[in-house]
Amino acid sequence: METGKQPGKVLSLGFQHVLAMYAGAVIVPLIIGGAMGLSAQELAYLVSIDLAASGLATLLQVWKNKFFGIGLPVVLGCSFTGVAPMIAIGKEYGLSGIYGAIIASGIIILVLSTFFSKIIKLFPPVVIGTVVTVIGVTLIPVAINNMAGGQGASDFGSPKNLILSFSVLLLIILMNRFFKGFIRAISILIGLIAGTVAAYFMGMIDLGSVQDSAWYRIIEPLHFSTPSFHISAIITMTIVAIVSLIESTGVFFALSEICDQPLDEKSLERGYRSEGLAVIIGGLFNAFPYTTFSQNVGLIQLTKVKSRTVIAVCGIFLIVLGFIPKISTLTTLIPNAVLGGAMIAMFGMVVASGVRMLSKVDFNRQDNLLIIACSIGLGLGVTVQPDLFAKLPIGVQIITNNGIVAGSMTAIILNLIFNTGRKVKTSKAKSKVQSQVHIEKQVQIR
Repeated sequence: METGKQPGKVLSLGFQHVLAMYAGAVIVPLIIGGAMGLSAQELAYLVSIDLAASGLATLLQVWKNKFFGIGLPVVLGCSFTGVAPMIAIGKEYGLSGIYGAIIASGIIILVLSTFFSKIIKLFPPVVIGTVVTVIGVTLIPVAINNMAGGQGASDFGSPKNLILSFSVLLLIILMNRFFKGFIRAISILIGLIAGTVAAYFMGMIDLGSVQDSAWYRIIEPLHFSTPSFHISAIITMTIVAIVSLIESTGVFFALSEICDQPLDEKSLERGYRSEGLAVIIGGLFNAFPYTTFSQNVGLIQLTKVKSRTVIAVCGIFLIVLGFIPKISTLTTLIPNAVLGGAMIAMFGMVVASGVRMLSKVDFNRQDNLLIIACSIGLGLGVTVQPDLFAKLPIGVQIITNNGIVAGSMTAIILNLIFNTGRKVKTSKAKSKVQSQVHIEKQVQIR
């Protein structure tokens, strides 16, 4: 569909992409900011810089040049897989630790962008599926707490909060059952809006903060904190970044097929480099790591509009929204119960994504079952009982004091132990069979 000579249509299609990713874009800062105890004003600013950084990251990926940019209609936003790790890092090292780990992981991704096709062998479906499943499961308690009104709330678990949260969840489920296309794509956003409107009529929202907020505010780097760097936090966020990079690879190839634009190694390298830059920008602006949003791929399939111009307009819209505090403040008024209802659906989808990745694994092999069992068991065990390794040396605790890192490292190591050896055996067996066939052919010829 050609849109170049129809500016009105380009603007509307670009804003449609904003709507498709908006809920996912704003819910991450609301969750992490809430967990870190930010004030309502600080939370609004966090949403603002998140929107602007998402827009800038999107433009970096759309703009194809010699050094970076995949050149496909890709929209970037903050990844859900980083929520639980960032909360864990924040509780241990504060916001400065989060931003230091984000910046360092972005630099590592930049370095790895050239060699990523080689190290991707360390992350087969059995590893990635296990990591994503562990991350998703550790997010569920956050959603449950919010459904009840938020940890420490005076009305925690009240019927009002439960009715509101389950109503939002039910609305999202019904919209996915009875609607298709774009309406289904923005079901989370509609659920959040409907739940917030209902909460207003229930007397749970005060619009005074929106009236008091300004229409314009300059975004400044390092607003909340100067980054600090901690090895365990860097390892955690690097694993998250690599997982996101692998998921992005799938999105790149899906869009390549949709847009009939073949990808070569150089194109993928530029795409990976853009993601590394986007992660660094997120850290410098005290925001989050950014990765491709798959929901916008579904929207491209639905509308059949494959124009990079439309996505560039989406990125510009996001940057503009980031400079308007009133919109960000309005977003922060969403009650915890409403967020909780939507979060159950979204975080449950993270778990489902991990299970879907694991569906590609050969479960008839005992070693694959053991990799999954030990990795998820250890990851969740450390999450539930973080003092398990408290008496070990500090250098060892760098790897063991975080459930996601512990589970991920276990999956990687066990995969190397089992599958690397199996490849060697398979290769030897194959060579032996080929030699036998060659001998038999020689005998027949003679």
